[in-house]
Amino acid sequence: MAGSSYGTIFRINTWGESHGKGIGVVVDGCPAGLPLNEEDIQRYLDRRKPGQSKFTTARREGDEVEILSGVFEGKTTGTPIALEVRNKDQRSKDYGDIMDIYRPGHADYTFDQKYGFRDYRGGGRSSGRETIGRVAGGAIAAKLLKSLGVRVYAYTLSVGPIAVSPDRMDMEERDKNRLYMPDAQAALEAEAYLEKLMAEKDSSGGVVECVIEGMPAGVGEPVFEKLDANLAKAVLSIGAVKGFEIGSGFRAASMRGSENNDAFCLEEETPDGGLAFHSRTVKKTNHSGGTLGGMSDGSPIVFRAAFKPTASIARPQQTVDRFGKEREIAVKGRHDPIIVPRAVVVVEAMAALTAADMLLLSMTSRLDRIQAFFGGGME
Repeated sequence: MAGSSYGTIFRINTWGESHGKGIGVVVDGCPAGLPLNEEDIQRYLDRRKPGQSKFTTARREGDEVEILSGVFEGKTTGTPIALEVRNKDQRSKDYGDIMDIYRPGHADYTFDQKYGFRDYRGGGRSSGRETIGRVAGGAIAAKLLKSLGVRVYAYTLSVGPIAVSPDRMDMEERDKNRLYMPDAQAALEAEAYLEKLMAEKDSSGGVVECVIEGMPAGVGEPVFEKLDANLAKAVLSIGAVKGFEIGSGFRAASMRGSENNDAFCLEEETPDGGLAFHSRTVKKTNHSGGTLGGMSDGSPIVFRAAFKPTASIARPQQTVDRFGKEREIAVKGRHDPIIVPRAVVVVEAMAALTAADMLLLSMTSRLDRIQAFFGGGME
């Protein structure tokens, strides 16, 4: 299978299936000397693991990570970092009666068409459990970014028709509710909405918003390796994502140029509390979402990912089997009524992986900076 790798310099290769013995990732290109231990990664995995509330699958997995290589005496060595999480609570028998039936909204049919074979146990490679490798790799990327003054964070912006109110947004509230919404009132309304859907054997979609702060201007390439294009690719590679927008996004299509353009201005600042003032270029607004011409512009990078409703629902649905017979199916097993809360950290991880990779790529953009790094002089 091709397509299990992501990145150019800071690169990940994920492996494993939902009901296999384990799942994990190999991270290559991480600089040597980054302090790293399993707790750094576990904090991220704990945010996506199942069984956290009634709004997530009841599958009981600790998702405990083990570092197999690439770290010595608490620091990265510059060699590939191999990470593994063992699967411990598979119930493959839940899927025995659908081994020949195509579940609506799943990749069963397309897997059969591509390979002539599929792992029907929980979706195999196309399962949401594949994101464990992404999150583990993203945790390392996030720690690298933090050492460079870059922060990545995401949150649930909406659940079905219920959205966070800008007037009530409080990032400290995000981790206090089960839906990772930075709005306590919206979270309560969303929980009531989900309980109603669960009673009706149905599911919901939602939107995750992500912010990258501290990204210096000029990261990204102006043509095919645009920062926003690579963020879109990274986020759209998450199985349930069906839409991506950055900045004003689709709303920009109904705006005027005079409304959508971000005016530039100069902002005076005093470095390190000193007496000397200097000016830096900033934008008065951020309709562009932190990128211009495919490169970061120094403003916060803000984008959103739209997640479809969970495909596995207990309500009867029309389908066909691999033998060409029409069937009816009601999916059994343990499934999330909404993917979004556990996907918040997955979006963070993919954003961190992209930002780290493109920062490293940008190191070679200017000769003067290469010369400064290697101690060379100008002729």
